[in-house]
Amino acid sequence: MTSSQANPETSQQPSKELLTMIERLIAFPTVSRDSNLGLIEWTRDYLAGLGATSRLTYDATGKKANLFATLGEGSRPGLVLSGHTDVVPVEGQAWDTDPFKATIIGDKLYGRGSADMKGYIATALVMAPKFLASKADAPLHFAFSYDEEVGCIGVRGLIKDLQEIGLKTAGCIVGEPTLMQPIIAHKGTHRFRCCITGREAHSSYTTQGVNSIEYAARIIVYIRQMADRLQQLETRDYAFTVPFTTMQTGLIRGGLAANIVPKDCEFIFEARTLPGASEHKLFQEVKDYAATLLPEMQRIEPNAAIQLEMMNSAPGMNMQETDEIVKLATALSRNKPNGAVSYGTEGGLFQAAGIPTVICGPGDIEQAHRPNEFVALAQLAQCEAFMQRLLENEA
Repeated sequence: MTSSQANPETSQQPSKELLTMIERLIAFPTVSRDSNLGLIEWTRDYLAGLGATSRLTYDATGKKANLFATLGEGSRPGLVLSGHTDVVPVEGQAWDTDPFKATIIGDKLYGRGSADMKGYIATALVMAPKFLASKADAPLHFAFSYDEEVGCIGVRGLIKDLQEIGLKTAGCIVGEPTLMQPIIAHKGTHRFRCCITGREAHSSYTTQGVNSIEYAARIIVYIRQMADRLQQLETRDYAFTVPFTTMQTGLIRGGLAANIVPKDCEFIFEARTLPGASEHKLFQEVKDYAATLLPEMQRIEPNAAIQLEMMNSAPGMNMQETDEIVKLATALSRNKPNGAVSYGTEGGLFQAAGIPTVICGPGDIEQAHRPNEFVALAQLAQCEAFMQRLLENEA
């Protein structure tokens, strides 16, 4: 039996059509810093050839876009199959193959985005003509976004667009790599920037300067103390590997030379919140502490300042096993829901918009962002079987 003839219910090999589609998608180098329009426009045209109607929402530069396409129609609300088109960079990583050329070695398909998450997008696209032929009594929606990897930025415009037109959906399946196990909850991801302005001075006259790095360090230590307190006191949620809200500082830069009291320092910190925890309360606590430092700084430099801003915020997701979309994904995947994960997805934004959402897709999140990223061929075959059951369910 060739791969194109494989029975999706029993095969451990994906179809030839799916492998061809993945190869095509991986060949688009949709790193977040670059445009994704090549992939988006090709996908739009592919679906248009099947009769789909599409809406594109662009970023401010016009170089990136989300695609929302609807195939078919019917009396019932349709499902949304959602995925992000951007991938992380490959510079500095030791790849054994061309990261933008799908390469099969043994039982794995290698390439940037193979797991995260072009394997799922490709499977959804290969299913499109089969869905059309099934004459289902509900449409099927495809939601493909930009800039998920840098803060779930693009999908916000897509969701706003859907809200403005009042589209009703039956739910959303976000195909992040979960080993085809339905995920029903994840933490919120919130990033913040702190910019400290002090006063430069010769390092032999430190009392005449305001050392921005040292004041940044005091705030960073306070954030660390907040994190320790959350670890000790916050009510645990053992569905998560890390069962409490976390905070950490990830980037810092400041200063010009070792013999200059630094005037400027900037750092970025984040919080990964349990569902229900308030990122705004955490942010306000940091701001309140920073405000206590200002009088001390301004006694030396009246224009000294500490500026704090929320860079981006993606809410957590918290569905229940009894929710219809979760029961559907459980039946289609033939896997029990696997609880919660600590990483974030666009699923929380869909749920916040009133769209019931579950996370389920091929591949292992541990392969995401790494050199030699891969998806197992058996995982792609399982995803095809998942989609085939979805066709039978909707028909």
